[in-house]
Amino acid sequence: MSDRKPLMPKATAVWLVDNTALTFEQIAEFCGLHVLEVKGIADDDVAQGIKGMDPITSGQLTRDEIVRGEEDPNHRLRLAEPKVNMPQVATRKKGPRYTPVSRRHDRPNAVLWLLRNHPELKDSQIMRLVGTTKPTIAQIRDRTHWNSANLVPQDPVTLGLCSQIDLDNEVQKAAKRTAKEREAAGLPLEPGGSLLPTDETTDLNETPAPADESESEEEARMFAKLQQLSGSNTSDEDEEEEGEDEKSEETPEASSDEGSGTDEDSETEEDEEDSEPRDS
Repeated sequence: MSDRKPLMPKATAVWLVDNTALTFEQIAEFCGLHVLEVKGIADDDVAQGIKGMDPITSGQLTRDEIVRGEEDPNHRLRLAEPKVNMPQVATRKKGPRYTPVSRRHDRPNAVLWLLRNHPELKDSQIMRLVGTTKPTIAQIRDRTHWNSANLVPQDPVTLGLCSQIDLDNEVQKAAKRTAKEREAAGLPLEPGGSLLPTDETTDLNETPAPADESESEEEARMFAKLQQLSGSNTSDEDEEEEGEDEKSEETPEASSDEGSGTDEDSETEEDEEDSEPRDS
């Protein structure tokens, strides 16, 4: 299988997700993306605002190849042979990562997310992932950043600052480095320091196994649930009784007010009758 990848891989993945029945694994392998990135595209969490590019019209994929992939989930998509042989351009691997202008204000949030969730990463690794500087990382870590009060930790993959594959690679490198350092210092290794494979974390057909519980545990659980239900019913009845008592207390007051009003009206009528013959 060749190492060639389609042009504009995210835009191609957006089009394949919207217009084909290919699996996430097939699209991820064809576009050179992580399976979680393809899932994020399907959930509108990743690649927001990116318009899909049709690989058929651009000559990168054929309709027959897509049909074979839809019929066989294990089929690997292959790029169509280019009509013109283009020379391989050497890509520059070293140097800071370019961040679009529209995404640069999100870099402090991504740095804060990496510092909280992956403290084992070096500053140089964070710089490669996000494209920031060491002074900025130090200010965010020490909470001396000018906007530290408004920073919210956000996943750099969701923000589009790096890919899930690059983040996984850096985390694995940091885990290996810390394991070697602890082993050299004679310290015990920390459990749970490695990432799970994608086939375990992205299994859509996996169903959680039911927990085995004894009869006594099941009876205790059902009894606690019944107690909660009975407690809620009694509380509702108490609230209704209190409401009825309040209504009964309000009714005599209203009747007394009405009675006093009628007395005042009768007094005023008598005064008017007495005043009429005097005037005559």
